[in-house]
Amino acid sequence: MSEILWHSVSVRIPFANNEHATIAKQVIEVDAELQKSAVKRTLTVEDNQLVANFDTLTVRLARLVVNGFLENVDLVARTIGEFGEEAASTTKPPQTS
Repeated sequence: MSEILWHSVSVRIPFANNEHATIAKQVIEVDAELQKSAVKRTLTVEDNQLVANFDTLTVRLARLVVNGFLENVDLVARTIGEFGEEAASTTKPPQTS
């Protein structure tokens, strides 16, 4: 029997801070990979970076999953940029002096 050869890709996406990287991770990890037997994905946060590791059965799948991941990251980053500070300031309790 032949051994399965996995193709590995790691991507590091820097964010403004750890909180934004964590938000991105939480949003993206909700969607499971469509081909669970052919794609293994792990997401972690290191300091202010979202780290994605992909193991795929083919190079083509690696390209497809990384492309989809980057599209999701782009959407999350633009959303955080548009609403991040505003949303954070509306959820904080008022300060008393």
